[in-house]
Amino acid sequence: MPLMKVLGIESSCDETGVALYDTQRGLLGHAVHTQVAMHEAYGGVVPELASRDHIRRLIPLLERVLAESQCARRDIDAIAYTAGPGLAGALLVGASFAESLALALGVPALPVHHLEGHLLSPLLAEDAPRFPFVALLVSGGHTQLMRVARVGDYELLGESLDDAAGEAFDKTAKLLGLGYPGGPALAQLAESGRPGRFKLPRPMINSGDLSFSFSGLKTAVLPAARARELSASDKADLAAEFQEAVTEVLAAKSVAACRQRRLSSLVVAGGVGANRRRRQRLDEAMAKIGGRVFYPALDLCTDNGAMIAFCGAQRLMQGEGPDRGGAFAVRPRWPLAELS
Repeated sequence: MPLMKVLGIESSCDETGVALYDTQRGLLGHAVHTQVAMHEAYGGVVPELASRDHIRRLIPLLERVLAESQCARRDIDAIAYTAGPGLAGALLVGASFAESLALALGVPALPVHHLEGHLLSPLLAEDAPRFPFVALLVSGGHTQLMRVARVGDYELLGESLDDAAGEAFDKTAKLLGLGYPGGPALAQLAESGRPGRFKLPRPMINSGDLSFSFSGLKTAVLPAARARELSASDKADLAAEFQEAVTEVLAAKSVAACRQRRLSSLVVAGGVGANRRRRQRLDEAMAKIGGRVFYPALDLCTDNGAMIAFCGAQRLMQGEGPDRGGAFAVRPRWPLAELS
């Protein structure tokens, strides 16, 4: 195994992440700046503001990570950066920064798929899963089930046909009058609620395939939310029922995928891994079939540079590392199934 230190740069949306990963010693340091406070006033991410903020944050975060790692810029052997999917302007900031730094240092730069970074992030843990495994990827506008044979060998088993789970959470939070970011606000409210008082559907839970659909679930919240003026406890109960409905569907489909592929390891990647209730239900569901769930560390569930550095290191160790002399392109739309 080649020994190298890989710098990871993440700037696909509203988090700026920088990390340094050592193929022998593991993660040396990582830092993330979130733009939540900046976008809160607008009720969502403003792409132009996001791009400008990435510009301001990258160099201070780089210096912070190098200090934490007790390394200098000359110690960097390669740079991996998110090339897509994501916001075009935000991606261009990270890509141009990474490619310019790589050119100045004389090291290779490698574009990385944002979702592949999430997919492989549980492998950063000391107790990491072994290939092959089924992965439940829930991140932003994506809800997918994948069979992962090894790095770069991914089979799409099922995905959302309309709204992804994260999108449904955000839209439902808006219906309930919650602040930005809606998904985490709804999940927090659900902690004090009582599921079952309101009755919401479990879309496609018995469809016989591994596809998801959460648009109708979000729509089902609307009449309940408008039927009468909701009290604080009403909103908490409705949020709890919504979260329970999404969680039941995710758990049922994940177990079905593991049974279908005769695998006992489920990897959960993306923001879903940070939700306590969803972790509990997934653990219970997999335990019933003698399986186990693997999660990334809590601080690696959201967008971060550590997953990009790790993913880039895995790719480089497989012989990748194009030297394009500073030329680059980003891919705001980039299906994970196109990777090989």
